[in-house]
Amino acid sequence: MPDPLHPQPDLGLDETAPPQPVHYAEQALLGALLLDPQQLKTIDALEPSHFSDHSHAALFTAMRSLLPPAAEAHARKPIWLNGVLHAARPEAPGLSAAYLHSLVHACPWAGHAAAYARIVRADHARRALRMHAQRLGQSATDTTGPDPAGVVLDQADVLARFVDELAGQFAPHPGSLPRTPPPTAPPHHADEEALEEERLLLASATARPDGLKSMRWLQAEDFALPLHGALFQCLSAQVHRGDPVDAVTVLWEAQHRGLLTTDITPPELIALLSTPVGSPEHWGERVLQRALLTRAYAVALRIQAFAGDPANTPHQLVTGSRRALADLTAIRARWQRTTPPRPSPALRRASIPPTAARAGPPAAASMHRTTR
Repeated sequence: MPDPLHPQPDLGLDETAPPQPVHYAEQALLGALLLDPQQLKTIDALEPSHFSDHSHAALFTAMRSLLPPAAEAHARKPIWLNGVLHAARPEAPGLSAAYLHSLVHACPWAGHAAAYARIVRADHARRALRMHAQRLGQSATDTTGPDPAGVVLDQADVLARFVDELAGQFAPHPGSLPRTPPPTAPPHHADEEALEEERLLLASATARPDGLKSMRWLQAEDFALPLHGALFQCLSAQVHRGDPVDAVTVLWEAQHRGLLTTDITPPELIALLSTPVGSPEHWGERVLQRALLTRAYAVALRIQAFAGDPANTPHQLVTGSRRALADLTAIRARWQRTTPPRPSPALRRASIPPTAARAGPPAAASMHRTTR
């Protein structure tokens, strides 16, 4: 899939992208195994799926399926090369004996097969991490399902488990932080639906301020529009002090905080706070869910940037990915305080009936009509 963070150069018809370093490592490894099939015993952790080239994967699969010849027979006749070529051709018909000979010549030293295998595994880990991060980013932008936040958190768990697996496969070393500059964090998704829900939260919280006492899980940074987050802080401060709360007192608090600018005038703020629909808890959950998805998307972009930089070692990828995922932890904890415990993925796949959703206000479209 095309990577927006690392676009490929526009090559002409007579130009081809140069091979990456892992290509030479794969060639050297296969050449070592063709020269000395006993080296297969030194690379047990390597799998055909770790190869970036399909033909190379087919050759390695063929090697693992055959019994290596005795050393004396291997030295006298090309039994091993012919057998590998015959076994690999059904999966890679373009392979030829000439290419296998070129692999032999591409191997600097057959005794370094284990080192070549580590290079192949490390590059596969980088590509696989990038794929997992892409899936997290895709799930964070898909809000069509019944539980978008749950899908995102499940995918984040899959990514975290993969990172833990990498940590156990590659030894740590000094200088473990990625040097890759992180991408610019994406802005909050501030479409009209999101802004309308934030306005309805402010109006319903003004009408029912007692609901804010149990909404410590929502923060000003969760709002798509900073002004709305600042107005939420006004309401929260008034409730915390025990002050009377209505449209006029919130207006007075907003003036003291310097919020009355050309972006919102006193009449506009009074009108915004005077049209409550539904409960503040319902709208607060909607605001927090959008913030969770936005944060998950930002985390996915950071990990994609790390994995897209071939200068990073596997341990650097592990450290950088764990730090990125930690940014999702706090908002995830706040989200889980607002929702009932979810069944495990295995139970959900078994189609257990979902917990009944909390009764909420009418659909957004009808609310728009109500408030206009």
